[in-house]
Amino acid sequence: MKRISSFDQLLYSFIAFIAVLVIFRFFYFHSRHFIFLLWNLFLAWLPYTFSRYFGNEQAGWKKLLLFGLWLLFLPNAFYIVTDLVHLRLPSAVPVWFDAAIIFSAATAGLIMAFISVYRIEKYLVQKFAGWQVALIIPAIFFLSSFGVYLGRYLRWNSWDIVANPAELLVSIAGRVIAPQDHLRTWGMTMVLTGIFSLLYYTFKKMPVMVGAIKKDGF
Repeated sequence: MKRISSFDQLLYSFIAFIAVLVIFRFFYFHSRHFIFLLWNLFLAWLPYTFSRYFGNEQAGWKKLLLFGLWLLFLPNAFYIVTDLVHLRLPSAVPVWFDAAIIFSAATAGLIMAFISVYRIEKYLVQKFAGWQVALIIPAIFFLSSFGVYLGRYLRWNSWDIVANPAELLVSIAGRVIAPQDHLRTWGMTMVLTGIFSLLYYTFKKMPVMVGAIKKDGF
């Protein structure tokens, strides 16, 4: 049986803490509203898990399929940041308590996102030139940010690429063909791309964090 790394233990403890807050909110304030955060955390965990197996020896088509699944679900790890919009809703729950829950969930999502991107980057530097990887990583953040927009404002989900691909493609194509008619789309996408990119490169400059990741076999 494979040992759970100390980092994973800490991460899962963090997620369990968030779950406790959500459950407390449900029973004490009789509100089910934030239960969706647990589902969002699960979706954020998927790309984190997919990236773990990316370094294994696999056939080319399997590697490509795994990368596609990872990229498809990666926006979910960033999406939780936008759940801050729920703080605008009227509620009997103290705002500070809801803010603490969402902030914790968004932080956990970003941690899983950045670690998964770091794993992919480690693989890419073995296959591509440094300048190519320097372009690929921001492109990944750009696509993820666009995915966040599609999920938050257009309510598309990752599985719609299979369940409803035609309408999803039409929705995306309209924004690509006529970007001037969708300034909010590209404005939000660019802002999120900048935020996620800066946070990621800051994350990489933290020797304690990166050292722990390498030590635990990431």
